[in-house]
Amino acid sequence: MNGGVLGSSEVQSSESPEISPEIGPEIWREIWPEIEEPVTLFGHWICPFSVRVEFALAQLGISYEVVDVPPSAARPKDFVVPEEFHANSPRAEIPMIREGGRYLADSIPILERLYSAVGALSGAALEEAHWVDQNIFPPMIAIYYGVNPKSIRRASERLVDSLGDLATKLVATGWLVGDGPSIAEAALIPCYVRLDGLRSLGFEGEMPSSVEDHAARCLTLPGGVAVRWSDEQQSEFSGRFHKYRDLKNAVD
Repeated sequence: MNGGVLGSSEVQSSESPEISPEIGPEIWREIWPEIEEPVTLFGHWICPFSVRVEFALAQLGISYEVVDVPPSAARPKDFVVPEEFHANSPRAEIPMIREGGRYLADSIPILERLYSAVGALSGAALEEAHWVDQNIFPPMIAIYYGVNPKSIRRASERLVDSLGDLATKLVATGWLVGDGPSIAEAALIPCYVRLDGLRSLGFEGEMPSSVEDHAARCLTLPGGVAVRWSDEQQSEFSGRFHKYRDLKNAVD
């Protein structure tokens, strides 16, 4: 989606940092023994991948600061991208963190680093985070990038199906893994954050009650409160994509 409404950070379906995202918590702790606070997050509220990272930082109680860097296609013409970001973000897209003198880009590897550092990373939770990437994010993104009723409806149906599968994962404890929020909830939170915006853009169908309950609980967690959108942000999000659709349909 380079050159689209939100930029290429919207399509990080298989993130590949210089450090492998699946090297395990013991190796992470050996490479980076402990978190050096505060962590600096280069990101923006409208980017779902940045939302993941900010949720995790707030949820894990890690002190942080945000350097506002909009996704490439949402940057104002006069926006000056920090040179530090240019020099250290391999894809020139958000999110990226600075921790001490080290840099790490792409949301799942960043989440893995943060959860590992506090001893809260498990293989099962990481597997569910990848499941979210593969099953929730594609139809979610397809809804707001859809430009005709048929494609939007098809994406909406796919998301409803995936949320049905999500409901089955919540049966045991009400959380994706174990008895509390994990890296899997951090991966999923952008969907919950933008639900009102998605509905205004054509998302139809009832969510399973267990998913609605899960969303409500996630958004009242410390991490959820930190990233929850205001009515103005929901409106700005949906407005961008209504305008995008109008422009695409006018050209076509």
